[in-house]
Amino acid sequence: MSERSAGDRSLLARLACRGPVLAVMAAWPLAASAYRPFDSTDAAVAARGEVELELGPLGYLVQGPDRALVAPSLVLNWGFADQWEAVLEGRHFIALGGDLREPQLRVEDTAFSLKRVLREGSLQERSGVSVAVEFGALLPTINGEAGVGAECALIVSQRWRNLTVHVNGAAAWTRAHTPGAFGGVILEGHDAWAVRPVAEILVEGERDLPSTLSGLVGTIWRPSDALSLDAAVRLARTGSVSTTEVRVGLTWGFSVGLPR
Repeated sequence: MSERSAGDRSLLARLACRGPVLAVMAAWPLAASAYRPFDSTDAAVAARGEVELELGPLGYLVQGPDRALVAPSLVLNWGFADQWEAVLEGRHFIALGGDLREPQLRVEDTAFSLKRVLREGSLQERSGVSVAVEFGALLPTINGEAGVGAECALIVSQRWRNLTVHVNGAAAWTRAHTPGAFGGVILEGHDAWAVRPVAEILVEGERDLPSTLSGLVGTIWRPSDALSLDAAVRLARTGSVSTTEVRVGLTWGFSVGLPR
């Protein structure tokens, strides 16, 4: 449920162009916990002074009769303090086909949020559940919804030997200024496996509109502690409209450092 003016457009363009370069030029890599390719998230944050770049350089979306490339989708997670991170995100859509009913280029799902770990648990190498809260602003889109909104989510995660589960629940005041809600569950295979299967189920909706039910299946390959590659297929249904989406991307962690 996460979604600008000329200044916002310029900012996203600079981030999309420079993000991969910053990752390659980082001083040293750090462990990445890929929360691509999901719509939900986990009860963990980037360590203080670290950045996690989640980049989807290629995606393909079929929504009813409409088709679009998603290139790129971008999430920047910055650990600016102990147990805190700031998150900036957006997705660039390129509509395909000759009979377009909307602008060919648009930026959606734009948001800025803050996330804090409330309880350290199994995701932080402690016992029991990990708990986090995320709250933020839904920003105006480009060639989409012009309003602003707000969202607050509670995330609970538990890691066992062969399975990790993340449960998300969120309430929102949408860009259309109506109440909305979101619930999601992520399932992951053994965290120590270099290649692990993943899945997600979620439901979301807002007042006076049909709810969306979706499911995602995919895999995450971690070739190194700093880099994870992902691929997934997402199927969704909103009223009578079906959606199929292919997601391919990566998560890269690196240090930017913070003054002591």
